[in-house]
Amino acid sequence: MSRTQRTTPRAYPELTLTSVIVGYLIGAVITISIGYAALILGFSLEGSELAAILGYGILRGILGRTSIIENNISQTIASAVNGASAGMMFSIPALFILNYTDFNPALMIFACIAGGFLGIAFIIPLRKQMIDFERLTYPGGVAVATILKSPGAGLRKAKLLLAGGAISGLVHLISQYMSRIEGVEQFENFDLGALIGMPAYMNGVWFISLLTVGTGFIAGRGGLCFVIGGYVCYWVLAPVLASMNLVPAPGTVESVPETLRLTVFRPVGIGMLIGGAIAGIALALPLITSAVRSMQSAAKSRSALSKDEMPIQFLYAGIIGAFIMLCWVAIQSVEQIGFARGALMALLGTLWIWIAGVILAECIGRTNWSPLSGMTLIGVTILIIVASGLEEQKAVIAAVTVGAATCVAMAQATDLMMDLKTGYLVGASPRKQQTGQFLATWLGPLLIMALIYVLHEAYKLGSDKLPAPQGQALASMIEGILGGDVPAHKYIAGAGLGALLSFTGVGGLGIQVGLGFYLPFSIVLTYTIGAVGREISDAAKGRRFSEAYGIPVAAGLIVGEALVGVGFALYMIFKGAAGP
Repeated sequence: MSRTQRTTPRAYPELTLTSVIVGYLIGAVITISIGYAALILGFSLEGSELAAILGYGILRGILGRTSIIENNISQTIASAVNGASAGMMFSIPALFILNYTDFNPALMIFACIAGGFLGIAFIIPLRKQMIDFERLTYPGGVAVATILKSPGAGLRKAKLLLAGGAISGLVHLISQYMSRIEGVEQFENFDLGALIGMPAYMNGVWFISLLTVGTGFIAGRGGLCFVIGGYVCYWVLAPVLASMNLVPAPGTVESVPETLRLTVFRPVGIGMLIGGAIAGIALALPLITSAVRSMQSAAKSRSALSKDEMPIQFLYAGIIGAFIMLCWVAIQSVEQIGFARGALMALLGTLWIWIAGVILAECIGRTNWSPLSGMTLIGVTILIIVASGLEEQKAVIAAVTVGAATCVAMAQATDLMMDLKTGYLVGASPRKQQTGQFLATWLGPLLIMALIYVLHEAYKLGSDKLPAPQGQALASMIEGILGGDVPAHKYIAGAGLGALLSFTGVGGLGIQVGLGFYLPFSIVLTYTIGAVGREISDAAKGRRFSEAYGIPVAAGLIVGEALVGVGFALYMIFKGAAGP
């Protein structure tokens, strides 16, 4: 037999240097974009589908590489980088809103990296049980696999995404430039209400933002729950309050609708976010039971960690190393915390990562909805109780530092399981995907921490420009725990309403409606264009048309505006540093 006849076919490239570099590049773009959007809208988007589309554009369209599983590794790495966007944007902005900025950002980054490693290490042993045996759906993972299996569609979507990004970036560039000349209100907001004679309390101001439109389109029917909250506030409750002469008089700076939002609707909305999140945990109890069974089954079966998985010794080493780092970070986060208290916080944080990560992976596998914000609120509450006895600011910094690590861990656990589902459908190697996830975990925290500082310096977190709703909810909860001067009756009323809405069985309904109460109505109005536009597109052209053409363009609208917005923030900082 000749040498040629004995030669075996070469395996398709998968975990390659090219896939890693492209994954880092795409991950940086979507992390900055989605992180920026999360500070405006209060929720994060899953980055896997966006990463898969961009990956096709680069790997196949530019580099001419045709391996589906290499593209899968690239999107796995990119979405792992993006895992920090939700994890950190839901927690760290609370410190800036509370003006507790005297923390060590390097320690915060190390904590989030350690948390990411723990989240991945804890969830890997459950892959075979949840995906191979229980066959959980993971709708997001199925959607990404569909893109990877459609080469022509992937390239077309990449072009549409770039076109949407160019349009959105240009519009935002003009808006930002003109606002520096003529004034922010004229070019960032359009007062249609005043033009058509609406009462001021009904708030007919529209926020000029294609990013908001794009997010609404991607959310589709689910986003309509979000806009309901805003319309109830200003087009139902506000007229009722006005008819009863109960609309509060504006202060020296605020307008009538802004006064309504700050004194009435926002506190109730914060309560709804907290109540809805806690109710989401309660509703997840059956899934918690299922997740525990999965862990028990995985523990009994040695085959659960076979040659397809990373070596169990490596996972043990990763868990121990990440715990030691988390313990060191907790002790170093503030002075006088002590070894015993710091170690206890690290231990509780590690246990919460293990429990919550499994719960969230089960939730997103069955429903494509994850109560991440609720898990974060509960985790930080536990840590603040442990840190009690320290000076107030130090206790909060220590709790949020470890809490941010747990939030990143939970985000990484759910992201990896969804990507592993994609890999299962396209024939990828689980071990190589897990390796790619570990290789990417360090980059996201670096990018998000830098982004937070840049945006806070330019716009201030918690402002109308960047409301940071989840950070505001966490900050308000912290103030309540520490006995701050908060409108407790409005928070309690909102929490009850949010819990009732969530108990209807619609995933995250209390949180979504609560965001409509909390956010400026101008954002809700613009978001409506995208959500209603998706409904019209689905009805007129069908869901396949919306997914093939509308969603890539909408994703581009998010990326384009976000990158220009961050660019303007950097410009403002450099300009301020240079002086007038």
